Amino acid sequence: MHYFEGHWGGMHIIWWIIWLVLLVWIFFIPYDVPYQKSSNEDPMQILKKRFAKGEITKEEYEDSKKTLETDK
Repeated sequence: MHYFEGHWGGMHIIWWIIWLVLLVWIFFIPYDVPYQKSSNEDPMQILKKRFAKGEITKEEYEDSKKTLETDK
């Protein structure tokens, strides 16, 4: 590493900052990504929401509901 009259070169500091930001981003940010929701919902609640949104038909809803109720 080069010293310029006892001071670090300007680019050297910038590269340290870039590496620190990159390491913080890699190790800490992935746990707070907004689109990665941790679902604590009950499967029945998810089924009801999907039916309410129209993602599944009434027959699919009833079949899935029976399946979920028999698993308990």
